[in-house]
Amino acid sequence: MIMKNPLIAELESHIASLRQTVSECGGIIGEIAECIVACFQQGNKLLLCGNGGSAADAQHIAAEFVNRFRFDRPALPVIALTTDSSILTCISNDSSFDCVFSRQVEALAQESDILVAISTSGGSANVLNALDIARAKKAKVIGFTGEKGRAPFGTRCDLCLVVPSADIARIQEAHEFVWHIICGMVEERLFGK
Repeated sequence: MIMKNPLIAELESHIASLRQTVSECGGIIGEIAECIVACFQQGNKLLLCGNGGSAADAQHIAAEFVNRFRFDRPALPVIALTTDSSILTCISNDSSFDCVFSRQVEALAQESDILVAISTSGGSANVLNALDIARAKKAKVIGFTGEKGRAPFGTRCDLCLVVPSADIARIQEAHEFVWHIICGMVEERLFGK
């Protein structure tokens, strides 16, 4: 029996996951980009949160918007709620890790801002709590998750991109791929010549 090369197997799985995500989520990707464009045009900001790899995604996305993506242009107001170690440890120590994002949303979110809540499982208590506070403050909520997060996480968001997979690596790869598409769309709509 000939065994498939593991590198080729992973590549094929990655490509299949991206194809399925684009096929099933093309419409929502455009809606998310337009929602973000409207947010920036109205003078509002994005707040992003997530744990582990999703925390890294939140920081990566913030960097693309604040600095630049494909070309030089004015900075956009985006904050990753995953980066201030004093706030994160203070809230975790004095209250609970379940509140590390919701307290920041309570402090920073204003009506018509957007909270981008990233949870591959859709079950992270601290992300769900942030989502609830954002909705209470009349901020919009955009969710990024995997198949397991379709409900209840996805149903609690105004817009939610659900990668049709339960494989954490494929979900994270698809999230990053989609965010690059969205960053390009937003940058072009706001600053394209």
